[in-house]
Amino acid sequence: MILIVGGAGYIGSHINKMLSENGYETVVFDNLSYGHEDFVKWGHFERGDLGNIESIRKVFKKYTIDSVMHFAAFAYVGESVVDPQKYYRNNVLNTLNLLQVMLEFDVKRLVFSSTCATYGNPVEIPITENHPQNPINPYGRGKLMVETVLDDYSRAYDLNYVSLRYFNAAGADPEAEVGENHNPETHLIPLILDAAIGKRENIQIFGTDYETEDGTCIRDYIHVTDLADAHLKALKYLEDGGKSDYFNLGNGSGFSVQEVIERARQITGKTIVAVESDRRPGDPPVLVGSSDKIRSVLNWKPKYNDISVIIETAWNWHIKNNDVE
Repeated sequence: MILIVGGAGYIGSHINKMLSENGYETVVFDNLSYGHEDFVKWGHFERGDLGNIESIRKVFKKYTIDSVMHFAAFAYVGESVVDPQKYYRNNVLNTLNLLQVMLEFDVKRLVFSSTCATYGNPVEIPITENHPQNPINPYGRGKLMVETVLDDYSRAYDLNYVSLRYFNAAGADPEAEVGENHNPETHLIPLILDAAIGKRENIQIFGTDYETEDGTCIRDYIHVTDLADAHLKALKYLEDGGKSDYFNLGNGSGFSVQEVIERARQITGKTIVAVESDRRPGDPPVLVGSSDKIRSVLNWKPKYNDISVIIETAWNWHIKNNDVE
């Protein structure tokens, strides 16, 4: 049995589907603060909160848990700056609760959802796993704290983990059974698609004077199904006796904001109004990660690495869930 903590959210629901399709029995543990119960279409569902350690124990008593995947983190960078207590309490302290119960029940395998935000401002592109970790906001610092905790627990308690440092998760399940539904929404592609259906008046481009080919920021987008596949491979790696490790999770190539908008116009056939705005503080011109390590060690290879395919799957989900003709 695989426990998916935060499995009712965007990424967790896609991973739940892939695990189920690959013969795993799953149980989703989620407080539904950002997740959606109707996303739990596979396995069992237990509503609970990592802040309540007894509710965690209840799940471990009810099910025989073999491994844990942990996605239950707040992930709004701006909010983490204005309300760091919320982020440290949920993302760090509550993870300690989860780890405590895992040790109590002798569960020694964890796949952890980390982030490229642990690196901070890039000093080299592409970013490798050896890049200095100097996060510049509480969200990134909290994730790095958990990575440090996991390293210590691995040494002290023989807990084996894989930490996956995401770049920009995007797209939706190709069958459109689950997809991206955040409130509030901050990710570029769904915001662009909201503009395409008239849910937003326009899409803002924050900065057009960067030292890139078209002046807009370049980011590394990874399809959420490829991301799910990486988690499946990380789980199998641990099941086969693999030792604790960490991996970047991105395509290894980047697309500019302007390029993403233009591809979305082509795919949707809609008029998407783009408005140029000032740069946002802390936005690096280019943020692209090296995926060489995960390709080599876990034999992972993205299937949906074309930005047009990523946008098309997101658009199909968007149409289905917004009654667009």
